[in-house]
Amino acid sequence: MIMIFGIPGPLLFGQLLLGLINGAFYAMLSLGLAVIFGMLNIINFAHGALFMMGAFVAWILLDALGIGYFPSLILAPLIVGAFGVVLERTIISRLYKLDHLYGLLLTFGLSLVIEGLFRNAYGSSGLPYRIPDILQGATNLGFMYMPNYRGWVVLAALVVCFSTWAIIEKTSLGATLRAATENAPLVQAFGVNVPRVVTLTYGAGVALAAFAGVLAAPIYSVNPNMGSNFINTVFAVVVIGGMGSILGSIVTGFGLGVIEGLTKVFYPQASATVVFLVMIIVLLARPRGLFGKAA
Repeated sequence: MIMIFGIPGPLLFGQLLLGLINGAFYAMLSLGLAVIFGMLNIINFAHGALFMMGAFVAWILLDALGIGYFPSLILAPLIVGAFGVVLERTIISRLYKLDHLYGLLLTFGLSLVIEGLFRNAYGSSGLPYRIPDILQGATNLGFMYMPNYRGWVVLAALVVCFSTWAIIEKTSLGATLRAATENAPLVQAFGVNVPRVVTLTYGAGVALAAFAGVLAAPIYSVNPNMGSNFINTVFAVVVIGGMGSILGSIVTGFGLGVIEGLTKVFYPQASATVVFLVMIIVLLARPRGLFGKAA
């Protein structure tokens, strides 16, 4: 058996894979938060509940309509994103000119309401969601067996995260979005419907959370608490990467997932707190985060 630093190779590589998987969810969830905060200046505490809603929508599509996993990867984000658009138009848009604290309190209340509704309807025990046949089994990498579905989650997360970054940072659409957040009256003078851009941006951020929820459904049981289990760590990821930084959320999400996985191997007692220890160190050295811009 291969030994690395006195640790069996399969154990080390297995924890690294688990860290990458957790990092994939951290990256996708923090990416949605960064998009919403960076473009709308709203701290969206309901993000975990919307992640959970994406998993439940996929489960409902399968249970009630027989719609499988891959169509749900498209339909569930669209459905939850449309729900996010309604939330933004009816409630959240009223808070843009107020202090950040009001948005945080409102979205925290929304998360409790959403989770409570699903808890009353489906209970708290969790519902199974089957891995699609094409992604079942494992692949022998020589040094370990990698479950196919977990490899797919990491790959899908990388594609979605860096595609989102490229759209926002490298396209004219992204330039319009960034300009609308910095000088809305000027952008509107050029004929851009800024309120619509803001609404669609919020819907896109929510859809990213729902996409992550569908990916998570076969790994974790679909239950009303699955979002709240992630959200504290995800907020730490956003702070470490830099509030509103798209690239910071992606790199920090995957990086902290790997650090968390390695900590479980070398010092398991600290695995639940290592992310927050990293956050403290980063904020002491660089208060705006690793990729944050100076005010």
